[in-house]
Amino acid sequence: MDLVLVGLPGSGKSAAGRRLARRHGASFIDLDEIIERDVGRPVPEIFATEGEAGFRRREREAVASLGPPDPHPDLRRVISTGGGSVIDPRNRWALYRGRVAAWLDGPPEVLGQRLGRSANVRPLIEGKDPVDAVRQLAGERERFYAAALRVGATASQNAIANALEDLAAAGPSQSVALLRADTTIGLVEIGQGNAAAAVDAALRRQNARRAILLSEPKAWEVAGSALAASLAKEDWEVEQIMLPRGESAKRLAVVERTCRELARLRVDRRETLVAIGGGALTDAAGYAAAAYLRGIAIIQVPTTLVGQVDAALGGKTAVDLPEGKNLVGAFHQPVAFVADVAFLATLPPRQLRAALGEAVKMGVLGDERLLELLEEDGPAIARGDRRPFETGSMAELVERCAWAKVEVVLADEREAGLRMILNLGHTIGHGIEAAGGYKALLHGEAVSHGLRGAFAMARAMDMAPPERAERVNALLDRLGLAVEPPAVSLEAVYEHMATDKKHALGRLNWILPDATGVQVRQDVPVEAIEAGLAAALRLSPEVSHR
Repeated sequence: MDLVLVGLPGSGKSAAGRRLARRHGASFIDLDEIIERDVGRPVPEIFATEGEAGFRRREREAVASLGPPDPHPDLRRVISTGGGSVIDPRNRWALYRGRVAAWLDGPPEVLGQRLGRSANVRPLIEGKDPVDAVRQLAGERERFYAAALRVGATASQNAIANALEDLAAAGPSQSVALLRADTTIGLVEIGQGNAAAAVDAALRRQNARRAILLSEPKAWEVAGSALAASLAKEDWEVEQIMLPRGESAKRLAVVERTCRELARLRVDRRETLVAIGGGALTDAAGYAAAAYLRGIAIIQVPTTLVGQVDAALGGKTAVDLPEGKNLVGAFHQPVAFVADVAFLATLPPRQLRAALGEAVKMGVLGDERLLELLEEDGPAIARGDRRPFETGSMAELVERCAWAKVEVVLADEREAGLRMILNLGHTIGHGIEAAGGYKALLHGEAVSHGLRGAFAMARAMDMAPPERAERVNALLDRLGLAVEPPAVSLEAVYEHMATDKKHALGRLNWILPDATGVQVRQDVPVEAIEAGLAAALRLSPEVSHR
């Protein structure tokens, strides 16, 4: 068995790791030492000559060199990682699964003072006040460390070794967290096989008296039933409320029926709901939670890719009207968002492909690595291949999209400004969805059409360089998104866009791409809108003229 130690510089990973390895006759592996041996230079020199990006590449190679976890039940290897090694999602995928991962955690003030006295100067600390530098690193990295099991780093070396020994004795868990963050919009956890443990922990943190699960038939079959059984084994009283599948859940009549079921169960304000399903289910359940008794707590457990990368995050809950999508809703943040990537393996290729439309959107908003990942592995994900699940590509996709949205929502929870950028591709996309009666296209498919339209509008206004538009359109082509005209009429899309909720003083807020990100614009000429609609609906430009 392997024990992996993670934590900030100065947390004592090497000292505690060596002590524990000696006790058990285990091998001690220091990833920084592997890198120094392979390169023939100390870490500070590698940073100086290759930069941080070059060092991180070396770090990924060192993690890969570990190979698979040691399957023996006894402690065989103690692995000390560099403080920044777990920034990379693929490193955490390799280090945390099948191994016991322990986070040596201590106050930045203590760790900074240790570093100030150390002869070993860390590159990211050099030339800075050690306490301030460690405090900054702690804020940037805590969500990566917190996915591991916490051990206090300020105890004696012997006490730390004892605590690590206890963790190792329990062995690796089948439930693996890859990212965990306590935020002002709730707990965010992403992992593999982690749903039951995370929901159990979140309910306990809420001091809940029972588990009230809201789901729909298919999600219940693939995820909800097993989750309910796991909670029952932990002595939770489990209640179940079933909603319709897909967009059929997003109706006021469904919300009324759901609230009446909550009343029948005598649910009070101190209780916590658990929503298990795709984006439509979490939207409807979230709105029911916002409305019932003027707001009760909810844990969102999305089971689809679009739910994990976008729909279940951020607290925007809503249902549809015949006049438009998401016209009735409320801001209601979940107390916890739990993404278990294992659920995604059950999805049909069409759902996976459609969700990639939202992922492309997040890449366009500024994540270059996300666009590269989609170009490399997106086609395989769209086909439903197993390899992206095995390599950690799917987990990285979920993490990058989800955390990018978290950061936007933390900066603008109520969509007063910055959060509007998340509507890229949605103005035309929602118009297409509504024109098709919410049946012709999946949400991500409609957003993909909207992305093509947004880039055509931006090109018509000389906002986006042609190579950027060509790259995104080529990516959509490779993913098989928005390649055929949708089965809706131009007139119907126009009509539904007129009732879109993204209005400001009667004018639409268009989110349009530029050279590096996006802009919110209202000064969009009719000619640009027509070009956008033509591109979105795959029409010849002259057809879009009214």
